[in-house]
Amino acid sequence: MAYEMRIEDNIVIFQFKSNKVSSIQLETLKALDQVIDRVNNEEDLKGIILVGTDRYFSGGFDLNEFVSFQGPQEIIDWFKIEEEVLYKLFICSKPVIAAVNGAATAAGMIVACAADYRIAMNHPKIKVGMTEIKLGLSLTPAEAGLMRWGLDTEKNYRDIIFKGDLIPITEAVERGIFDELADSPEELMEKAKAKIVALIDTPGRPFIALKQVHREHHASIIRKGIDEMDWNSLVKVFTDEKVIGTLNMVKGALGI
Repeated sequence: MAYEMRIEDNIVIFQFKSNKVSSIQLETLKALDQVIDRVNNEEDLKGIILVGTDRYFSGGFDLNEFVSFQGPQEIIDWFKIEEEVLYKLFICSKPVIAAVNGAATAAGMIVACAADYRIAMNHPKIKVGMTEIKLGLSLTPAEAGLMRWGLDTEKNYRDIIFKGDLIPITEAVERGIFDELADSPEELMEKAKAKIVALIDTPGRPFIALKQVHREHHASIIRKGIDEMDWNSLVKVFTDEKVIGTLNMVKGALGI
């Protein structure tokens, strides 16, 4: 199974677990789409915690899918779904917390940046960031929009996106990209649940309206970018032999 979804204390725990790097597959995106709808529509559900498995929060989208597209239309269809799900995650009405248990790279970093609050395990081996520029990949409107939001400053964006290097999780906290650290998996989940309760369990749930006002301008920019997207630009990228060769090399190095 590419993911696991469970409900604890009226909070949805959505866990990435497709392989050794917790890759995000199309199946995962479709499931997350349904979870967002449930959380938005069911009064009892308080929010979503995103978490990974073992040493990875998520190493990104599944490269096996990226190197096996069967023609241009499949590429376009894949990314149309991906863009809509990322957009919906960004505008989810209730709290979304990233409980970053391990490395968060590429799409793992993107979905973490969509969250309202980011808590990470305090471990010297955990690194986060975006290596796309080194792989021959750009960013889609939703991906770039979430990264601009989560990285917060123009300098953070330049350092993370244009350099393509991974940074220690402690540096991510110092830069204000992540909010706080936890010293154990148990503390990580306890803090994530407590944050959702603190945000949503107040009289009248004003968080919902406050979040909408806070994000609506940036959301409109993302929406416009998706609506005006030249999908054929993605076809060019994912039919480029050099890009596919690089992705296959990375896939082999990761053992996935």
